[in-house]
Amino acid sequence: MDKKLLSTAIAGALAGTMAFGANAGTTIFGHIDQSILAWDVDGGGDDINLRCTTCSVGFKGTEDLGNGLKVKFKLDFQYDMNNRNRVNNDADTTVERGAITDRDQWIGLAGNFGEVKFGSISSGYKSTGAMIDPLYRTVVQARDMGLQSNLHSGAGEEGQGRMTNHVRYDSPNLNGFKVIVDYVFDGSEADGENDNPWGITGVYKNGPALVYGSYLTNDRGGKDDAWKIGGSYAFGDAKVFAQYENDGGLISQKSGGTVDGADVWHIGGTYTMGSNMLYFAYGQGDDDSSAANTEYDTWTLAGAHSFSKRTMIYAGYNNQDYDASGEIDNVTIGIKHKF
Repeated sequence: MDKKLLSTAIAGALAGTMAFGANAGTTIFGHIDQSILAWDVDGGGDDINLRCTTCSVGFKGTEDLGNGLKVKFKLDFQYDMNNRNRVNNDADTTVERGAITDRDQWIGLAGNFGEVKFGSISSGYKSTGAMIDPLYRTVVQARDMGLQSNLHSGAGEEGQGRMTNHVRYDSPNLNGFKVIVDYVFDGSEADGENDNPWGITGVYKNGPALVYGSYLTNDRGGKDDAWKIGGSYAFGDAKVFAQYENDGGLISQKSGGTVDGADVWHIGGTYTMGSNMLYFAYGQGDDDSSAANTEYDTWTLAGAHSFSKRTMIYAGYNNQDYDASGEIDNVTIGIKHKF
């Protein structure tokens, strides 16, 4: 869609939401994460810049249809407050920054059977990774620092974190346990593919304990899947968390590889003192046995102060050490606000 038309549509929808939101059960929500990020790459490419990490605005709502049935919807749009619709030439990325893009956008039904959604929706594989990341949607989030695989990012219908042409089912909560099923329709057979990616996730949460397992495949045949286990446990002011991802070819595919073995794991913890939190995590990405050496180690040390449930400031350092290309150091300070 043309960016001007999309911007106009968003503005109109938000204006309408403010006018009748109370009657329609519609809520405006958003996320702003603004940081100063400095990075030092072995061999050059050093820089310092502002970074708006998955900043977004949207609206969501629900309507009671009676007999325990509800219709729900969500329309979420991502933006970049620092750049104006240009291709970023920084060494760390080639994605277009500044453009308004879609995030989770769906409509669904909820009832005693659970919840079923239709649209562009985060997969169960991605959602569980966010559950153990206390700095999710900041510049030092685990998925951007090599602690979690690329299956927690991106959008599309080949196993990306946000699945398009997607049906997601969440079961009712049964004594802390629920199941998530993901299924993707092949958007076009013109690409020579006739695949329907799918995944299944089990989540158990009870008090301080969280445990989950997830399987995901893009249904191409051969080396086309991945699975993971993970969780967290809180005791007092401390919490520990871990996740292991086993690559059956899908993680390697997303990195341009053709074989399996690009396993990713990380372990870490937080310690909270009043409104202050200390965070540390360490992880590795294994070599996928392709011609290029892709093995690396990574770790992050960060601290955060919460002014409220919606606003926090943070500072962090991350080091990524690649066997083939050397080290990348990231230093950041930022502020995050949710509304």
